[in-house]
Amino acid sequence: MKDRHSVKILLLLFLLLLLFFADVSVGNVPIPLSDSIKNILHHADSTVHTILWQFRLPKALTCVLAGAALACSGLLMQTLFRNPLAGPDVLGLSSGASLLVGLLLLAGKNLSFIANEWSLALAAGIGGALILLLMLAVSRTVRDNASLLIIGLMLAAATSSLMSVLQFVSRAEDLQLYVLWTMGNVGNSGWNEIGVMALILLFGLTLSFLLVKSLNTWLLGENYARSLGVNVNRSRTWIVIATGLMTGAITAFCGPIAFVGLAVPHLARLVTPTTNHKILIPHVMVMGALLLLFCDILSQLVSDVQLLPLNALTSLIGAPVVIWQVMKFKKISI
Repeated sequence: MKDRHSVKILLLLFLLLLLFFADVSVGNVPIPLSDSIKNILHHADSTVHTILWQFRLPKALTCVLAGAALACSGLLMQTLFRNPLAGPDVLGLSSGASLLVGLLLLAGKNLSFIANEWSLALAAGIGGALILLLMLAVSRTVRDNASLLIIGLMLAAATSSLMSVLQFVSRAEDLQLYVLWTMGNVGNSGWNEIGVMALILLFGLTLSFLLVKSLNTWLLGENYARSLGVNVNRSRTWIVIATGLMTGAITAFCGPIAFVGLAVPHLARLVTPTTNHKILIPHVMVMGALLLLFCDILSQLVSDVQLLPLNALTSLIGAPVVIWQVMKFKKISI
């Protein structure tokens, strides 16, 4: 069984490597795969080297980091809430992050002096964590998953309403920046932003692997986890911290990317039908990175004039996955 899982993850990693180089090679200036490898390893051509190291490689690495972080966050949320429809976006986490980011981008001159990539990352992390903490507090009172999901959707609707008010009173140039940000973009991150995302992802994934035993017991309910000696409150807190930081940082640097956290865990369970998070987490990470790389390649191949919004492509792929799961199994189980 372990050998079979090892073979699957190796095949996924090989596919990830292929898509990574494919994403680096496609664009307005096509670069043959051989030239890409030469210029990554050696400074063979100055123009190609600049394109690769200043634009293509940061974008591809952002896809890998964002996909892995969002997919892992979705898995943690689905496990914690025991709800297959849970995710950073469905339960309002991305909406909370977007609200505080919107406050910075749409506040005009009042906050323009602090509206940079670092303040956006902090604002998105705080906004996402606050919404998730609120959902956890509600989950202690509302035990029904359907009711909890409705409350999460209502929180998302409330934050959207506040954003509508902000958009109505904001300046046109600020509104344009915010609308472009909400479409999702992996091409604006530089090496400094990638470093921050990598550190946060490393921290979140380390917590996730340390919480593997707790995550496995959460699938059977809070009482069962407590009976096995799991400190439920501490485990919940660390899951909140890991999810809030990963989702918040990715949302700040790439915008609210939809359906990755919701759909990828289900795809991973199709490839590797197991409930063991020690096996699931690596598969979810790699498949999240694969999905964003594929969407980024598709966004460049469909139109020669401009890139398609990344959010639209992830939704087009993610929504049918969830619908297919519901239609096939009548109900989704985790």
